Amino acid sequence: MTEGSSVSRDAPARVRRKDDRPGEIIAAGLAVFGEHGFERARMEDVARRAGVAKGTVFRYFPTKEALFEAALISRISPVFDGLAAMVERPDASARELLGNALDAIYAQIARPELSALMRAIIAEGPRFPAILESYHRLSISRGQAVLARIVERGIESGEMRRGAVADLPMIIMAPAIMTLIWQATFGLVQPVPPERFKAAHLELLDGLLARPAGP
Repeated sequence: MTEGSSVSRDAPARVRRKDDRPGEIIAAGLAVFGEHGFERARMEDVARRAGVAKGTVFRYFPTKEALFEAALISRISPVFDGLAAMVERPDASARELLGNALDAIYAQIARPELSALMRAIIAEGPRFPAILESYHRLSISRGQAVLARIVERGIESGEMRRGAVADLPMIIMAPAIMTLIWQATFGLVQPVPPERFKAAHLELLDGLLARPAGP
């Protein structure tokens, strides 16, 4: 009886440890990609940092590309899941939706691991199309859909005016993309807090908002 009780107490701990393992490997992968980039990152380094055998890493992530995509999903998908739900709020104005979207995006930009992923995508994406495709599918295309919906609602409500920006909603995020690139490249030379970029970004968005006709 005592022995059986001991086994039952230990089993949940082992299950929890096994369930935590993919997240631990992803966190280790983020660190290794950040230090070495995509090409020079090695799965054995990921395994060592995660405290598991190399075979365990491949059991969950059969390729380095699969691990990189999992890292993107872990950091990006929750953001766009929240934005997709937020944009359908019937009581929110288009300007409020844009502000909330920027809050979520700039909160992610402030995270060092996202800058590390962006460095890898910018520097190595042309040589590794799989990571470009993953980022486009998981981030860019979902962001475009959210922006298009916000602009559509803004035009319907009269808050936004039609024009070149409304026809190409992705341009709304140009300052955020610049912020990402800045943080990933020149951030050490000339650091600029993401909050300043966000404030300037919001001010630029005023050009998209409808204005009453002049005299």
